[in-house]
Parts: sequence; structure tokens; C-alpha cells
Amino acid sequence: MIPFNRQIFMGNELKYIQDAYVQGKISGDGKYTKLCSEFMERRFSAKKVLLTSSCTQALELAALLIDINPGDEVIMPSYTFVSTANAFVLRGARPIFCDIRSDNLNIDEEKIEALITDRTKAIVPVHYAGVACDMDRIMEIADAHNLYVIEDAAQGVNAQFKGKYLGTIGHFGCYSFHETKNYSMGEGGALVVNDERFIERAEIIREKGTDRSKFYRGEIDKYSWVDVGSSYLPSDISAAILWAQLEHLDKIQEKRRHIHEMYFNGLSYLEEKGRFRLPIINDYAESNYHLFYLLMNTEEERDNLLSHLKENGIHAVFHYVPLHLSAFYRGRFGDESLHVTEELSGRLLRLPMFYDLRDDDIYVIIEILRDYSYASFS
Repeated sequence: MIPFNRQIFMGNELKYIQDAYVQGKISGDGKYTKLCSEFMERRFSAKKVLLTSSCTQALELAALLIDINPGDEVIMPSYTFVSTANAFVLRGARPIFCDIRSDNLNIDEEKIEALITDRTKAIVPVHYAGVACDMDRIMEIADAHNLYVIEDAAQGVNAQFKGKYLGTIGHFGCYSFHETKNYSMGEGGALVVNDERFIERAEIIREKGTDRSKFYRGEIDKYSWVDVGSSYLPSDISAAILWAQLEHLDKIQEKRRHIHEMYFNGLSYLEEKGRFRLPIINDYAESNYHLFYLLMNTEEERDNLLSHLKENGIHAVFHYVPLHLSAFYRGRFGDESLHVTEELSGRLLRLPMFYDLRDDDIYVIIEILRDYSYASFS
């Protein structure tokens, strides 16, 4: 079986875990948490990066920072993971789903403005597959209507929009370091704070609503409860794993680019024959090659190909069921129709994509896809 994903291992993970124990601090904000945060601040030109236990927590932190309240509305795509919406629903807000573009499957920036009401608080673009949304247009709309922008860059770490790193363009950015992501700590994430007004409060909310971060820096002689908050810090053991991978940031991305190009070059002929459509990376975007997908012509073709790949030892998957079609959303907010989202989500198939995927395995996958296409369309 060629798996869909395999946890990345760059070699120093166990060494750094042991060192975290030697340092005598394996709870949050130890040596490796600081190394990871400071590295990303330098590399991505971010004002502040705070590691969290998940991207979900980073999104929840952002919702708290902009004081999301019951009755507020937040515009986002329906074609995303449930955490994008949950972070705001937990605060009593309503997700307002915007349709996606047919080229990159990102939020359709030209459909956002029509969804804005006097209850709208924020826009949450999701950078699907590590390909940037049109952040110039989104920021223009947000500025015109005095809205916050929270980038869900779970899949976008080390990807760029016009030379700017994803997650550093809006007021906040949210990263994921889940085991399925390019850089992983098993479970983990980060909040990127790009508006200096929120840095101090972000540290407080992340530390259970206390000013303990100031205490640890020696800025105050005792800490106390000063705001709402929760425990959003990951263990330094997890950060040690992440640091072993951030050390090889470019090497990992280059390998994923290589895999992406092998797929693309090997399957372009079948795209020209109309068998499926390959991913589109816009000129303004520098991808981090998070995933590789095929857009089949029909949902039936997608399902048949998934079964065929499974029969041949290849674990391929589809992706999100649109959130607006979920039982939870319909039970709370009613029916909604998003034509492009519904039409494309049923046809998408994701191929295996991970750092250790071998060239020989990619050739096997390509040949099976070619043989299947010729047999199915002959």
C-alpha cells in the first residue's frame, strides 16, 4: 500500500526531545518553543508568532482577540475544515459562507462584498492547498468596511502572495503543524499577530488570561488574572519536534515541489485529453505544494477512480464535505446553496503527498492513472 500521508521525520527529533528534558522545562514556552517562534518571526517577517496546540486554537485565539460576540457574522468559504467555522460559532457568531473560485478553489473575493452587513465582523480567507487567495482585493474590501482579516493559513506555511508570506498579510494568521502538514509537530499550530495592538493581549489570553509571560521576562514581580483566556501552549516536547523540521524548511518545500512537478508533468497529457483537471497555481502565488489533487469530470468518475486506486494499493482520498451542507449547519442556520463549491467538491480527488514519497511510487501512481484512463475512455 502506498499511504496517503506519512509523518515526516528529518532526523534530529529524538535528539531535541531528549535535550528538552535536559533543559528541565518541557511545558510551554521552553527553549524549543522560543526557537520555533523566533525563527518564524525572522523568516516570515512576522511581528509576533505564538505557538499553540493546534491551528484550531489559533483561530479561537483570534476570535477572542477581536471580541467576537453572539450575533456577529464572519465571512468565510464553506469549502474548508470545520475548525474555520467552529472558532467563531463557539463565540455565538454565524458563519456566512462565500462561494469559491473555480481555478484555485479559494474564496471568491468578488463575491465577498455582497455578503457584508452591519453585523459583519471579519473575513476569514482560507489558502487552499497552499495557494494564496487574492489578498490585495480581500484587504481592500476589509479596509473599506472596517473589518478584520484572519488568514486561515493552515495549509499555507512558507507559501507566499506577491512575495509576502501567507499568514502575515491580514490582522492575524493561523498555521497548522498537524501530522498531515508540510511541517509537523504531530498536533500543533501557531497564531501570527500582525497588528501590534493585539500582541500583549494575545500573550495574556494564551496564558490562561494572566500576564505570566511578562513575569517570566522579568517585567513584573508577580502575575495575576487580568483577562479571559485559556491554556493554548503546546508542550516544549512538541516544539522540539517542530524545530527539527523548521531547520530544513527549504529542503522540505523543495522535495514537495519535486513531487508536485512529477505528478503534474506525468499527468498533463491526460489533462489535455480531458480526463481531469490538474491544480492551478496563480501567477501571484508561490505555493508550498501542500497537496496534489485531480478534478474529475463527474462525482461518479471520482468515486470509481478512488476505488480503482484502492484496489491497486494506493490510498487516495477526497477532501471536505462543504460545511453549508452539514447537518449541524442546516440544523442551526437553514439551507444555503453555493454552486461552485458544491459542483467542484464532489469531483476532487487527492493523491498521496508526503516528504518521503519515493519517485518510484509516483511513477507507479502515474502509470495506474494512465492505464485506468485509457481503459475507461477507450
